[in-house]
This record gives sequence, C-alpha cells and structure tokens, in this order.
Amino acid sequence: MASAIQKIALNASRDIPFNRLVLSQSNVRRAKSGLSIEELARDIERRGLLQSLNVRPVLNGEGAETGSYEVPAGGRRFRALELLVKQKKLAKTAPVPCVVREAGSSILAEDDSLAENVQRVALHPLDQFRAFRDMLEKGMSEEEIAAAFFVVPTVVKQRLRLMIVSDKLLEIYEQDGMKLDQLMAFSISDDHTRQEQVWEIIAQSHNREPYLIRRMLTEKTVRASDRRVRFVGLEAYLAAGGPVMRDLFEADDGGWLQDPTLLDRLVMEKLASAAEDIRAEGWKWVETALSFPWGHTRDFMEIEGTPVALSDEEATRLTALHSEQETIEAQYALADEFPEDIDIRLGEIEQAIEALEERPVSFDPVNMARAGVFVSLDTDGTLLAERGFVRPEDMPLEPEDVASDGDAMDGIEGYDDRDEPEGMTSQEIEPEEEDGLKPLSDRLLTELTAWRTLALRDAFGANPHIALTELLHTLVRDLYWQVSGAGCLEAYVREIPLPVHSPDMPASPCAAPAQRGLEA
Repeated sequence: MASAIQKIALNASRDIPFNRLVLSQSNVRRAKSGLSIEELARDIERRGLLQSLNVRPVLNGEGAETGSYEVPAGGRRFRALELLVKQKKLAKTAPVPCVVREAGSSILAEDDSLAENVQRVALHPLDQFRAFRDMLEKGMSEEEIAAAFFVVPTVVKQRLRLMIVSDKLLEIYEQDGMKLDQLMAFSISDDHTRQEQVWEIIAQSHNREPYLIRRMLTEKTVRASDRRVRFVGLEAYLAAGGPVMRDLFEADDGGWLQDPTLLDRLVMEKLASAAEDIRAEGWKWVETALSFPWGHTRDFMEIEGTPVALSDEEATRLTALHSEQETIEAQYALADEFPEDIDIRLGEIEQAIEALEERPVSFDPVNMARAGVFVSLDTDGTLLAERGFVRPEDMPLEPEDVASDGDAMDGIEGYDDRDEPEGMTSQEIEPEEEDGLKPLSDRLLTELTAWRTLALRDAFGANPHIALTELLHTLVRDLYWQVSGAGCLEAYVREIPLPVHSPDMPASPCAAPAQRGLEA
C-alpha cells in the first residue's frame, strides 16, 4: 500500500495588537543599510504595511505563553511601526498582520530571521526602470515617483532615460550580456540603429569601457565646451533649433551639439558681423575664417600702431590695484598658501590689471587705408582680430638708386678709374688678404663643432622643459608641416657618435652626463 504524500502546513496568520509585540534579540540584522527607519515609516504611512511580521509566542519560566509575541523576522518594519506610534500616527493597540510560528518549533528564531533576509532576490534594475515608466504613463509625475521612493527627481530621470536604449540592447542587459554602466553609456543617444552598430563593434573587442561607447556615439557631434560654441553661445544654437545630446549619468560640460553644420553657419554669421564692424574702422580689407593656417601673415608687411594712453581714472585704478596686490602678498608672505577668499581676490586683481595694461592700439588712417585685418576665432572662443597687415601689392615702393656703381665711386677722394687694370672692372678686382688671423684648419673646425654639439646636449639635459618644448616643436614641424630637417634638432631614437674630437673630450664635465646615460 503506497504511503500518502505528507502535505506541509503553513503557519497561521492573524492580527495582533501592536502593544503585545516586542523586538526579538534573535534578529540577525545588526548593521544599518538601505532605506532608513524614518523613510520606511513614511512609506508605511502612505501605503500601509505590505508584508506581515514573523512572530512567535513569548514563554514564561514554566513554558507557558504570556500573550506577548517576539519579532525575529521583520525588525525594521517593527521599528517603523514603533516610530509611527511615538508620533501618534498609529494607535498602540492597532492590529498588525503577523505570521505566527508555534511555540516550541524546531526552527530557531535566528533561522527565520536569516532566511527572510537571504532568501529574497533584489529587483532587477531593468524591472525598476520599466515600473517607473509605467507609473509615468499612468499619470504620476517624475517628482511624485521620486517622493514615493524617497529619491531625488534626478534619479528618476536617469532611470527613465535608460528606457530610450534599443530593445535589443535592453534584452542583452537583461540576460547579463552587458553591464549597467555600459547601458548607461548607450543612453546618451536615442538613435537605436547607431546604438546597435556600436555594440556590434565593441562586442568583438576586449575594450568595452563606457567611455569608448560614449566616444563612438558622439564622434560626429561637437562638445559644448568647443570654442565655436563658446563664441556663439549655446543659447543661440538652441534658439536656432539645434539639437543637443546630454548625458544624465556623468558630467558632460553642457552636452554635445548634434548639428555641426548649423553651428558653423552661426559662427560664420557672427564673424561676418564682427568683420563689418572692424571694416568700419577704416581698413582697406577684412578677411574672416574659423582659423587661418600657421604663417598666414608671412608675406605681409605689418604697420605699427600706437597704444592708447591710460586715462586719469584708469591710471588711478591701476595704481590702486597694484597697491592692494602688494599689500596682500606682504601680509601673507610667510603663509604656505592663501585663504580661499584671498586667493579669489588676488585672481580678480590680476585679471583687472591685465585688462588695464593690455591697451588697445590706434593706427594712422593713411596706413589703415592700405592695410587690412584677419578676423578669426581664438583658442578660448573669443574674437581674434589681427590688425595692420599690408599685402605685397600695396606695399610702398623702395627709392631706386639713381647713380650707377661707377658714378657712386666718383665722389670718393683719390679714386681714378684709370688706376684699374685694363679689361677689369672694380667689382672684378679681388681685395688683397689683410694681415691678421689666418683661417682655421678643417681639423680644428671639426673639433670645435664637436665641442659645441656636446655643450648643446648637456644644456638640453639640464633643462628638461626646454628640451621637451623643442622636441614637440620638431615633431609638429616634421609631421604637420612636412619640412623635415629645417632646424638644428632631429627627433628619433638613435645614438649619434662624435667620431672626430679632441683627446680630452671623453673626460670632460660635459661628456660625463651623456656617458652615465649610456651606461644606464
């Protein structure tokens, strides 16, 4: 005869007055984490108790029930209810739904407390995002959702932002094929096709860092910190209907402008307007560009201007600023660093002094009538006007020599062209070598050149900043302007020996650092 399958019996559930409940010392939760008791109390006040308490009878010394119950599982909910009672928002005898474990159970109270906290699974972030979206679609505002879950509205905006990611990528994230920070990086763009293209590319690479995802999604955009944006202003771009891509999860310095063509048009329009104002000063021509190539003024002659003198008011203010600066520096001369407010004030003083000392320049109207101005953007996004350049065809003619070489010699006392040898002009007569120093030998010139080269190497080694600057200049010149070999420095990894040198050179102080570097 087959035995009957034993069925489990669930613990009874009933309402128990709150004043008959006590917190059990068997509750395993000790450390504070997650939602605070105050926030949980406000949540219970708003929506009621969503989960029953797990309790068991309190026994006296003889093993009889006392009518009170201890709470080994649900301690945070008990404390929240206790806080509501203290705030007189809940009656002391209010019934509390409880699941009652029978007295003398073989299951320990610590077992129940641990199981309640371990056997639960945290909500997947994607389910939270979708829940926020559903709540928003059903009429709740972002602020109401944030208040209901005790978070700031920015958190809700961030969660809702993740829902603009492609469904395909959301599914990959749900199946743990993508990390949360990677999903957050994709939320910077709402172009699902591009999102999926980027994922297909990085999925085949070992580098799947969020910064790379952001870079690939914004490669055809312009940063809001770009000099063109600073020049025209982000507000002007937005007013013209330009879209902006924002990142809600990281600092984006204003975001990315998605219409570079519109931005460039706004820049050129503002440059053209500035050029007309400058042309009205009396210049012959004005050229505008986002930026001019290096050396664009090389073939032009530059006219000189006169700095505008300081007015009496400006001179008085400049003196006062210098005096204040000297007083502050003397007051804190022995301090390791300036206090924050003093440091800010010194910065303001330096800016004011610089603005006063950088004087505008006035030009002669006659010179302005044949000169022009290059108008472009400076590196910091401000207007750059290079005034006073004259084109080659507008340069004044140099006075020509009227007299010939021969005629020029007629005024020299004692000169007679009959003294020149027959058939030779004065230019063809080689002057006799004067008595004095004799030319240096080739050997000596080579040794002196070796000494000079070694001295330059030693100077470079003693001044890393100068060496780095010259190296950078050489690399830019060779790679960008393609004029290799136009200077004294050649940048590549190679040892250049000095085959010809004087016998005492290897032991000289200049050669010692180089020799130590080779041995190292």
